[in-house]
Amino acid sequence: MGGLGVVEGRRRVVFRPFSFLYLALLAFLYVSTVSFVMVFFRRLMVEGVGVPPEAFGLVMFVSLFGSFVNIPVTSVESRGPVVVEREVRLFWVTWRVPRVVMGVRRTLVSVNVGGAVVPVVISLYLLFVSIPGRSPDVVLSFVRVAVVLVLVAFSVHRMARLVRGLGIATPAFGPPLVTVLAVLLVDVVSPLVCPAQVAYVGGTLGTLVGADLLNLGRLSELGAPVVSVGGAGTFDGIYLTGLVSVLLVLLLL
Repeated sequence: MGGLGVVEGRRRVVFRPFSFLYLALLAFLYVSTVSFVMVFFRRLMVEGVGVPPEAFGLVMFVSLFGSFVNIPVTSVESRGPVVVEREVRLFWVTWRVPRVVMGVRRTLVSVNVGGAVVPVVISLYLLFVSIPGRSPDVVLSFVRVAVVLVLVAFSVHRMARLVRGLGIATPAFGPPLVTVLAVLLVDVVSPLVCPAQVAYVGGTLGTLVGADLLNLGRLSELGAPVVSVGGAGTFDGIYLTGLVSVLLVLLLL
């Protein structure tokens, strides 16, 4: 998460820092995981998720590089302390003297492509195309998805942390593990017909709701210039939830 602020009439926009090491790590995870899935879990992905492995790999690719694309939606304002600088010239030397004043802080709210747009599109496809095509009782399947989503959203909301000046952060492997446990719990009570779809929809949307949407009312407390829904601190959780939870569910059920 980055930020947007106004300091003495000047607008500063701070985006998520570009890290080659971070991108290389995610790219390695993407390449190694896709290769592993293609070789060892092709049948499981086709029969379980209902999406061709090629399309699934493309989705992960878009999710990975889409994490650096944010679509501005709106902005919120709040009053609070703002650090400004005053220039003082003395003996041909310019000194910058910082001071804190009360002013208006503006937070730009954006939507991350890889962490919000792509998971929502995939979830809608699975929810209204794949799940109805595989489940004999569509209403019951929707109830199961809703239960998993609520459990994940509640758990992720509890583990999410608001970092002042930055945004909302969640542990990377927290949401995937919570999703798997929620799916296993639901399966014990009511056996699932399409566990992989339930895991993806309930896990990704639950993480998005629990980490970001349920904290929208607290954006003014962050003091962050830019808040990206599904980005930065929550992207890892959403990305890994869609990847890890589905594979674990396919292996366990």
